[in-house]
Amino acid sequence: MENHLVFFIFLALIPAFETSDFLITQFRNIKKRSAHDVIVNGIEIYSMKIDSKVTSRFAHNVITSRIVNRANVSKEVFFDVELPKTAFITNFSMTIDGVTYPGHIKEKEVAKKQYETAVSRGQTAGLVKASGRKTEKFTVSVNIAAASKVTFELIYEELLKRSFGKYEMLIKVKPKQLVNNFEIQVNIFEPHGISELEAQGTFITNDLSQVVKKSFSGKKGHVSFKPTIDQQRTCANCSSSLLDGDFTIKYDVKRDHPGDLQIVNGYFVHFFAPTNLPYFPKNVVFVIDISGSMSGIGIQQTKEALLKILEDIKEDDYFNFILFSSDVYIWKDRLVKATDDNLKEAKNFVQGMHTKDMTNIHSGLMKGIEMLNTAYETNSVPQRSASIIIMLTDGHPNVGVSDPQQIQMNVKKAIQGRYPLYNLGFGYGLDYSFLEKMALENKGLARRIYPDSDSAIQMEGFYDEVSNPLLKEVELSYPENAISDLTQNNFKHYYDGTEIVVAGRITDNDLNSLTADVKAQGAKNDMTFTEQADVEETAKALQEQEYIFGDYIERLWAYLTIQQLLDKRTVAQGEERENLTAEALKLSLKYNFVTPLTSMVVTKPEDNEDKAAVADKPIEAEARSAPGTQAFPTHSYLYSHPAVPSLYTSVDGDPHFIISVPQKEDAICFNINEETGAVLNLINDPVTGIRVSGQLIGDKRVSSDAKIQNTYFGKLGIENKQMELKLEVTPEKITLQTGREKTVFTWLDTVTLRQEGITVIINRKQNLVLSMGDGASFVIVLHQVWKKHPLHQDFLGLYTLDSHKLSERTHGLLGQFFHHIDFSILEVHPGSDPKKPDATMIVKNNKLTVTRGWQKDYSKDPEHGTDIPCWFVHNNGEGLIDGVHTDYIVSNIFDPVIN
Repeated sequence: MENHLVFFIFLALIPAFETSDFLITQFRNIKKRSAHDVIVNGIEIYSMKIDSKVTSRFAHNVITSRIVNRANVSKEVFFDVELPKTAFITNFSMTIDGVTYPGHIKEKEVAKKQYETAVSRGQTAGLVKASGRKTEKFTVSVNIAAASKVTFELIYEELLKRSFGKYEMLIKVKPKQLVNNFEIQVNIFEPHGISELEAQGTFITNDLSQVVKKSFSGKKGHVSFKPTIDQQRTCANCSSSLLDGDFTIKYDVKRDHPGDLQIVNGYFVHFFAPTNLPYFPKNVVFVIDISGSMSGIGIQQTKEALLKILEDIKEDDYFNFILFSSDVYIWKDRLVKATDDNLKEAKNFVQGMHTKDMTNIHSGLMKGIEMLNTAYETNSVPQRSASIIIMLTDGHPNVGVSDPQQIQMNVKKAIQGRYPLYNLGFGYGLDYSFLEKMALENKGLARRIYPDSDSAIQMEGFYDEVSNPLLKEVELSYPENAISDLTQNNFKHYYDGTEIVVAGRITDNDLNSLTADVKAQGAKNDMTFTEQADVEETAKALQEQEYIFGDYIERLWAYLTIQQLLDKRTVAQGEERENLTAEALKLSLKYNFVTPLTSMVVTKPEDNEDKAAVADKPIEAEARSAPGTQAFPTHSYLYSHPAVPSLYTSVDGDPHFIISVPQKEDAICFNINEETGAVLNLINDPVTGIRVSGQLIGDKRVSSDAKIQNTYFGKLGIENKQMELKLEVTPEKITLQTGREKTVFTWLDTVTLRQEGITVIINRKQNLVLSMGDGASFVIVLHQVWKKHPLHQDFLGLYTLDSHKLSERTHGLLGQFFHHIDFSILEVHPGSDPKKPDATMIVKNNKLTVTRGWQKDYSKDPEHGTDIPCWFVHNNGEGLIDGVHTDYIVSNIFDPVIN
């Protein structure tokens, strides 16, 4: 049986993130075999320590875990750690029985080849990644011989960001068992002094509060947490641990000047954070997606967030709402001031928002930009004011201008650098890469809003970050003949409670001092700030720091430079993108950072075979929507494959069922093999009256070589009893019946039909989109083959766009997966196909053998499709679906009764 050492590290305003269900599963029903309850299944964690050194906001973190195998047989142990997405791993090593196996950072393709070589020789240990809200998870497994010890050491670095006036370090601790020596040590050094320091934990009881030690004086601060075994217990005689929650450290620095300029060994860093300035009047245009896919939690949480935001808008601010679905709807024909009457009317407008139709992102954004432009041209808003556009969407542009590149081009041309654009992407069914590129091109940023119970809080939190602009058009300049390789030094807005950071190299070896000039527009007048640093004085001040880690300002410069190169690379194309990639890769290798362009390989020779681990870093856009590769949690085997596109559930092809599991950032798939003519119930909701079924057809003739006859859906029926709707779709025609009225279309038609909460859109020879008010939305894809094809014939595929409003009683081959599904993947090992490893899946209390493979998603490309990586469940989904597949056979396409 495997053992998992689980340790989570979060930094700087990272929301709480629960341990994966896989890890929880692994610790159920484990018997304690030690008098001191520190040995679990033969494994003892005798030391776990995180040692953080923060110098001028730059954090150097070392996580060390020491484990011993007390069993008389070998055991497989896992080291898991979750890190901020903005952090870069700089080192990882394993020490086994006194021998250290260090990590080596290499170009991603080189590392991949080395790892695959190790795999081919029988490798059994690996490291994988999985993105959380703000984190990446790194996992390493290793076999430990009986009575042997292993030490894991991971080092990562990150610049702590200032938000709401404080720097935050959030450490989430979940050791999952009592630890003999558990310790957190954080040492902070700030050259200009520390003004406040606090530490607290969600799991800290009154008894544990005395264990938290914190102190600061002058330039140094210290926080420690070192509970004994008994202090870790949930009760006097319990073997379970209290250490389960968030441990938060917050601090700020003394600010005698708006800027803090430091020079060390040929590099400088400039921190700029003025305070006590008047706020700009703010002009905010909210561009909100109300398409059908926003039904349910999306529109509910959006309303809740906007109502709270309206309570916080300042009286001198101007605002408006642009809503978009297939069409665009505006609240007011111009921006209005935040008077009591206008705010009251706005709240009524927000409460009345409802979803419908498709997603016209282009028209919504262009209307918002036009409104801001007009406001300035007509002097209807203060000329000295700060303007922002905040867009929220959960889908892909699919009406109006639907080409993402064209939308980006038009938006950039319309904004012309005048206003930052902030794109909020709700959920997983969207093109995050598109949103990110468009925001970065327009001096803003993208943020994913996760569809949980706190979605509204996520939206409110983002608005709070950008709601208090103090300066506009901020430009930081330095003597041109004295510096080079400057990081970004101009910023559209500076917001209260944040901080601007600029770094660069000193080219003048004889430089004794450096002057920084800052120009910006203030709320009342233009402003200038000047900061000067003396080389000798800075060096003298930093000598007081005994635990400083190397040339930290040089590393901070490299860290910022790499991140900004990667941002520029996101929006660049062609030769420019290649040059940015080469430059970022060169710095990543030079400074030993695991970035999206590099991987860290750890090899351990054992029995004449290399055992390798690879630390890889995903990108938010690539990991969820853009083409690329992503490693999914295997816990013992690493492989690459195209990233999982965002979807819910679908059935297509032979027929292949794909079940997206967003909380796992993964997918499960299975096939149903049944006779032609059989009708399968796909969705059945007795509460809403919505039912979907499909009838199978086969090839034109039976292939003598095929063990199983190919079957496809030749007819789909969608029924909504409450709306008296029946939609029957075949590859030849589309029949819509509402009440007693029946209308027939062909796939040669291009139609948009709206009536009483129903929208039907037929895209000629491609697909059909059905939206039923707040009920559900589906896409039926048409697959056409060559008419004279000797074997195949036309068929259909079904994709769910939204299912939030379907009840908890929804069932069917697809419907049962509209609710939460949990699974764990264990014991991944090479299968019969080297490219498709096998594994054990624990799901619904069943233990299944599954295979890593791909299924086709034709929702975006009906001709070629997109490969979806997923865990394939064999034998008609046995063990995954409720009952057996024959339970879902019904007598006809609209028959609600399951045999």
